[in-house]
Amino acid sequence: MEHAATRVQEYIGDPVSDAPPVSREKLEAIFADIQSDMRYDHELNGCLNCGICTATCPSAHYYDYSPREIVQLLWTENLEGIYDAMQEKIWACAQCYTCAARCPFRNSPGGLVMLMREVAIKHGMESAKNVLRPFSRVMLKLISTGNQLSPDMISKDGFPDWGPNISKVDAPLEVLRKAIPVPTLHTTTTAWEVNLKTSVELYTIWEETGVLDSLKTIDTNLFDVIMDIMDEKRDDWQDFLDDQEDEDDE
Repeated sequence: MEHAATRVQEYIGDPVSDAPPVSREKLEAIFADIQSDMRYDHELNGCLNCGICTATCPSAHYYDYSPREIVQLLWTENLEGIYDAMQEKIWACAQCYTCAARCPFRNSPGGLVMLMREVAIKHGMESAKNVLRPFSRVMLKLISTGNQLSPDMISKDGFPDWGPNISKVDAPLEVLRKAIPVPTLHTTTTAWEVNLKTSVELYTIWEETGVLDSLKTIDTNLFDVIMDIMDEKRDDWQDFLDDQEDEDDE
């Protein structure tokens, strides 16, 4: 007796979307990257489908997002659903980990979302590029100065949630910063001064942990600018070391 062969779609696409269909091979590669992470088995242990994670999730109250759905998609290895969730839903998570604290199975939907975000970046998904694009200024500030934000980046338009306190932005920041007892805080272009050695060490960490590879995938132009800054600072550090060596020889 002949058994009917199971039909497996080679491409997955949305019939009402202009987006190109995604090959099953790519879907499997994306899931394999998620599943192969050493954190995966720690964050996913099963699911009672009780809904406690979603009931206590602050993001679920305001967005089309459900921690339970994320767990179910991964637990059942729903490749199409996983890919779909990575287009928008995973970016709604606030990473508060309330779900992890409440889950009777000790799952961590927030941790799983973090894995999915990292894989989305690795694969250069448009969702990742769109979400991270507004942070390019912060990324540039971080790598060029060692600071994420600085006083001169604060504006009334950018921080409307401050309410009446935003009026403090009009204060003479340079004068106020110089009044701070700690000398490394006497600056408005950085939150604090980071010495050259620390900057070079940070660059090495970002290289070894794959941060720069991820950045290259998401924003090539920003990557090129940052590499130029890093090369310049490394040259400065090497010049400093050479000068120190010459002084020791004398």
